[in-house]
Amino acid sequence: MEFARIDNVVLSYRRDGPRAAPTLVFSNPLGTDYRIWDGVVDALGGRFHTVRYDKRGHGLSSWPAGACPIAGHAADLAGLLNLLGIERTIVCGLSIGGMIAQQLASDRPGLVRALILCGTAPAIGPPEIWDARIRQVREAGLAPLADTVLERWFGATYRRRRRDRLSGWANMLSRVPPEGYIGSCAALRDADLSASTARLRVPTLCVCGSEDIPTPPHLVRSLAALIPGSRFETIEGAGHLPCIEAPGKLAALIDDFAEECNLVQRPIR
Repeated sequence: MEFARIDNVVLSYRRDGPRAAPTLVFSNPLGTDYRIWDGVVDALGGRFHTVRYDKRGHGLSSWPAGACPIAGHAADLAGLLNLLGIERTIVCGLSIGGMIAQQLASDRPGLVRALILCGTAPAIGPPEIWDARIRQVREAGLAPLADTVLERWFGATYRRRRRDRLSGWANMLSRVPPEGYIGSCAALRDADLSASTARLRVPTLCVCGSEDIPTPPHLVRSLAALIPGSRFETIEGAGHLPCIEAPGKLAALIDDFAEECNLVQRPIR
């Protein structure tokens, strides 16, 4: 784990894999930290130089006073990549992380080689949903939301079979700083990237779990239809966080996509 100051925010991050390999950066959903990608990074087996980071207000990253829209989160990521000397990268973002990826590709097209958009869309949920969530967290904190959020994060089989792990992920959620969670809810409430995302011309893979509730397959398929030439895939039985439920399947999709787009060399078989 390392830390980087980007203007007024301190971001925690981790790098793995050979620095000479193509860079793949992961951007997280609401209420999580970068450990959700551990299984995917392991399954990729060192074919990429990976960068995982906690967006502001999550994990060990700070949340300076004031609002931060999606464009601000994208600027944080651009600043981190600049500090690390990364000039070109593949970006894999999940949920709000996928919106950050879309915004980054729009704002910094020369930086983004390709997009992997998981369980996301140009806009997620009507504003009143996020206003209600903000009120709940302000009044009672995050812990009372855990059961509801976990039902939306994971498919039925995972919830039934991995109750021990559910407890751990509930702990992760409940320990997110409330101001960071609320600020990210506000960013989601206020964002609609439809116009800028429709102008993207970058290789794109759109992925979701077949049991994803917050961003169901029809919504992610419509995102794929918005970006010319993009590819759409579902992971059967997974919910909103396939990186946790099916890391090997998500890693295989990333690998295949990167090979098809000539982003990595095909291994000799």
